[in-house]
Amino acid sequence: MTGFISHMQTALCEARGAAEAGEVPVGAVIVGPDGKVLAQTRNRMRELKDPTAHAEMLAIRAACAALGSERLTGCDLYVTLEPCPACAGAISVARIARLYYGAADPKSGGVAQGPRVFDHPQAHHKPEVYCGIGEQEAADLLKTFFATRR
Repeated sequence: MTGFISHMQTALCEARGAAEAGEVPVGAVIVGPDGKVLAQTRNRMRELKDPTAHAEMLAIRAACAALGSERLTGCDLYVTLEPCPACAGAISVARIARLYYGAADPKSGGVAQGPRVFDHPQAHHKPEVYCGIGEQEAADLLKTFFATRR
């Protein structure tokens, strides 16, 4: 097995693209068990006029389509912000193996904050969770984005 390769910089690039498009700057990347990127995307809720078009949801949909399966067993998800409860639920149901996220989300997070979805007995699957990957850059993107809107 080769050494760990982070895909957070790609997720951060997607987040910057989201900000440029007027979306909350969140980016996500899903990597298959073979190390190949299956999906990379960003928040597109305003663009698609879809409240479920979070970066994680769109990445999960694209990765499932790429694999031809509703399960993403052995896959890794990199996302710049702690997933919300809805996205955490989708991550669990998709059976994603590892979740890497950047900034914590004290207001709307669902992993280490709020409902802590993976800690519930009803969770279908609990991925390995690694937080703080690219945290400062992700947090700075969010702060800058919201500062320009207030």
